[in-house]
Parts: sequence; structure tokens; C-alpha cells
Amino acid sequence: MQLANPSTSGSPEIHPDDSPGQPAVAGARRLALVVEYDGTGYAGFQLQDGQSTIQGEIEIALKRFTGESIRIRGASRTDAGAHAQGQVVDFLTSSRHHTDLFPRALNHYLPDDIQVQAVHHMAGDFHSRKHASARTYRYNVLNRPWPSPLARNRWFWVRGDLNVERMASAAQTLVGKHDFRPLAPGYPAGRSADRRVTRWDVWREDEAVIFECEANGFLKHQIRRTNGLLLAVGKGRWPVSVVADVLTGKCEEEIGWPSIPARGLCLMKVTYPDFLSMKLPPEFPEESLDDGGSGRGVNRNEEN
Repeated sequence: MQLANPSTSGSPEIHPDDSPGQPAVAGARRLALVVEYDGTGYAGFQLQDGQSTIQGEIEIALKRFTGESIRIRGASRTDAGAHAQGQVVDFLTSSRHHTDLFPRALNHYLPDDIQVQAVHHMAGDFHSRKHASARTYRYNVLNRPWPSPLARNRWFWVRGDLNVERMASAAQTLVGKHDFRPLAPGYPAGRSADRRVTRWDVWREDEAVIFECEANGFLKHQIRRTNGLLLAVGKGRWPVSVVADVLTGKCEEEIGWPSIPARGLCLMKVTYPDFLSMKLPPEFPEESLDDGGSGRGVNRNEEN
């Protein structure tokens, strides 16, 4: 089943309870939303004190629609400025609104740069992050003499020649199960950095150079750091073998390269195993947005 990362804010993060043992609520359903967003104006996905975040905007919209204070969980905590085409979030709700009403109602309350694309009624123990079997990310590079004003929020501009064949060859070193700590500086020493990468592809489409990777998970900033190194290979600064040398700690000299900006990064989709497709209890009788079983209509000016 498919429900089609260094700059982050220095503000302290508010860590939501994302454990699978959230307290059960009688009559509550667990819903999963597929969300698309442009992260340009946000301090990342996860709640941060005093900052506008994707999670915060979705929780505000849920409050306005359902009247409940709902804490959501996300499949991936995207960085400040990063985007998503297929982010998945889940939450518990006791609302009597029919499941199918959630995308239309939430999109009414959400800003235009965050929109729900689909909703799924899940089993009560579903966990959008812990049950994901794979995540697919794409990084977009605009490779031409001058930048594009139209693409400035979604593409990282790189001038000069890039050898895509060399980058694609170096990227194959990343496929398989590895300890990716060398490509994610600052990752906590006490936590496992092992991840299984199923593909890391690089190709050109006219003026675009696209990096797309899929793995069971990624470390914070791993994708941006890794693609930054691949770009250095494509510019001829390092040999193809440097990626393997960095990954295995065999570099004979100190290797340094910048982390590329978050604006080129997009979470394309999150994949879940088939066992999550299961028979669920019958849905509530369909209700209209006008009554909703709670006396709340859809009015953007409504205050809750």
C-alpha cells in the first residue's frame, strides 16, 4: 500500500507524543492524510516554539473543523524550506464527520501552500512513521548559466558543467545497508545510523539534474549532505571513489563540502507494507459539512 533534510531553526523543538501507545479513546478513529506542501515559508514539519510549521497548520485546521485539540504524527520530519508531495500524517479523532469530508474541509482552513490530497481510515495501531517501509525523496538541481526566478523556491541552482554519469556511478555506492553516520554529522552517537537504501539515482532532463533516493529511512540532513558530495564529484573536485571512501572512513585526507539548501528537496511518497490494508469497522453515516454532527459549518472566519 502506498500513501502516494543543514539549515533548521534554532528554536527549541516541541516533541509530540509519537509513541504507538497513545491512549485509546472510546469511539475514536485513526485517520491518515496524504499531504502536499510548499515548505518555503515554514520552519520545517515539526512543531517549534514560536515558529510556523506544517504540523502546526494542520493541527489548527483540525481544531477548526472538528473542535478537538488533535496532535498529529508525520512519516517524515522535513527540514525548514523542504517540500512534500506525499507526506503522510496520522491522528486520532472522535469527530462524527465522515472520513471523506476531511480533505475538503481541512483544505478550506489550510493555507494554499499546504493541501490534503487523500484520507484513509486506518487500524487503531497504525503509526505513519514507524510502519513506513520506504520513503522516496527527490532533489532538484537547475544546471544552467543563470538562475530562474520562477524556480527559486523549488530548485537549487548550479552553474557550470556537471558530469551526470560520474555522479550516477558514485551514487550506486550508497545502495544497500550501511552506517550513514559519516554523511550526517552531528547524528547522536547513541542511536543506530544503519539504513537500507534501495536506490539512489541521478539523471538529467534538459537543464535539470535530478537526484532520487529511496530507503527505509534517512538520517537528518543525510540526503542534502550526500547530494552535495555527489555534486562535487560531478564538478570534478573529487573522484567517483570518494563517496565509498567517506562512507567507509577510508579517506586519506580531510574531505569537506557544503550541505546544499533544503529548497531543492521534496518528499515524493511514503510506502507502507500490504499488511496495513485490512478490514476496518464501518464508517459513520455520511454527514454534510453544514451540520457535521457538531454544529460547525465550514466558514473560514469562524473562531473556535
